[in-house]
Amino acid sequence: MSGWLESHKPSASVRAHLLLAAVMWSVVGAALLTVGCRWTWTDSPLRGAGLVVVGLLAGALKSRLVLDRAGRAIAERIEARGHGRCIGGFLSLRSWLLVLAMAGAGRLLRSLPAARTLVGVLYVIVGVALVLSSRLIWRALSTAAASR
Repeated sequence: MSGWLESHKPSASVRAHLLLAAVMWSVVGAALLTVGCRWTWTDSPLRGAGLVVVGLLAGALKSRLVLDRAGRAIAERIEARGHGRCIGGFLSLRSWLLVLAMAGAGRLLRSLPAARTLVGVLYVIVGVALVLSSRLIWRALSTAAASR
């Protein structure tokens, strides 16, 4: 059975895996940033603008201190695994579980009576961090493409 699975799995190159990871981080980050800004500005545009600036700065800090390390680790893991790996394996099982946990946490936050403004600031922070740290995966992709 494993021989059949191995020959029929949807496999892809290192470049395809890097592209998927970079696009995922960029698109999810941009979506969170967009929604977060919209929710933050709901109450008061002036106060919202100040909160967005705080979120942008905190997101940049989160990018540097936390997500840059994760971005590098994802890129290195993909490169180390090599070509012909299952397309869904561009993230490790642990990373996929973290994605599910974060999506669940976002859903939980939205269902709580917390002010949309607070959730919006959190979305801005995470969105900015993802977008900024995705640069490391994009860089790995451009390096992989150049060495081809």
